[in-house]
Amino acid sequence: MKKVVVAYSGGLDTSYTVMYLAKEKGYEVYAACANTGGFSAAQLKQNEENAYKLGAKAYVTLDVTKEYYEKSLKYMVYGNVLRNGTYPISVSSERIFQGMAIAKYAKEIGADAIAHGSTGAGNDQVRFDMTFLVMCPGMEIITLTRDGNISRKEEIDYLNAHGFPADFAKLKYSYNVGIWGTSICGGEILDSKQGLPESAYLKQISKKGSEILTLGFEKGELCSVNGKKYADKIEAINAVEKIGAAYGIGRDMHVGDTIIGIKGRVGFEAAAPMLIIGAHKFLEKFTLSKWQQYWKDQVANWYGMFLHESQYLEPVMRDIEAMLESSQRNVNGTVSLELRPWSFSTVGVDSPDDLVASKLGEYGESQKGWTAEEAKGFIKLLSTPLRVYYGAHQEEFGND
Repeated sequence: MKKVVVAYSGGLDTSYTVMYLAKEKGYEVYAACANTGGFSAAQLKQNEENAYKLGAKAYVTLDVTKEYYEKSLKYMVYGNVLRNGTYPISVSSERIFQGMAIAKYAKEIGADAIAHGSTGAGNDQVRFDMTFLVMCPGMEIITLTRDGNISRKEEIDYLNAHGFPADFAKLKYSYNVGIWGTSICGGEILDSKQGLPESAYLKQISKKGSEILTLGFEKGELCSVNGKKYADKIEAINAVEKIGAAYGIGRDMHVGDTIIGIKGRVGFEAAAPMLIIGAHKFLEKFTLSKWQQYWKDQVANWYGMFLHESQYLEPVMRDIEAMLESSQRNVNGTVSLELRPWSFSTVGVDSPDDLVASKLGEYGESQKGWTAEEAKGFIKLLSTPLRVYYGAHQEEFGND
């Protein structure tokens, strides 16, 4: 009997894959759910029960949430990574780590094949396939939904006919929930002229007015929320999410280029990423030099793009991570944010590495590190290239 590991989420496509491979193809099916923070304990328990009902020989939950944070999330915070300046690369970045966890498991049990439920129309097929091709060379990759272009109705009818009550009614929206945000597809998103209604979001607004949120950072990593210290970074992220989501913060629409070349549109709600990145970027303005900020932004943009486009395993990513981590040695302090429904603003920073609090001068108030004559000499030298050029090209001033 051939062994196949199915990347099992509990959804329709992967449920169909488990049953079909077990009943029709005679595979020994190992259902593996890679959790990067998007599944509750109740959901994981239900997944396990359903996997066995579908015909799996074994089920396993692979919890890689902390690995995902240590090997990717913290670098996205270091780099203030927002794709197209908008999207915190939420669930899409988790797919890479889910794929790597599934691949490791498949190798451990000596699997002959590995399967996932992605269709041929999205990015996830690329992320899973590329990860499996690199980490499990020579192992067969099975994608029933993609290869057969199978419809939801066909899958539901098959499951029902074989004794599994498939409660997978076609919903208006589809959701992918993860620790770094929730993506929303379908509904009004399919019409470029429309936005999402309030009812489309999973987390409803429950707070009015405003409040101050303080986030503490040590070497660029979130370490405290409203004065409470967190050794567990996942708990800290969840704490920020709970506070921000109550105001509807982090909701937006992302439009961008997919890996497969077409334009894609997705709604999302990501309170924790937007608040943490917003606070972190604000703190860096106080603690990093001009050129540290400039070059860090350049490599961080590439880091986010490579991560989105399934290039996490590209060796240069480790080099970029090394630079990002080095840049954080003086990013320490507490940031105050004012939260209100649907938005937030930065208030202030308390940092031992504050470069604004310089003894050389206070911007717009007084100079202490140079004299008036030195300032005039500096300005004159700074203007020299322009004076040289326009001395030879007076006509470019537009004078008659």
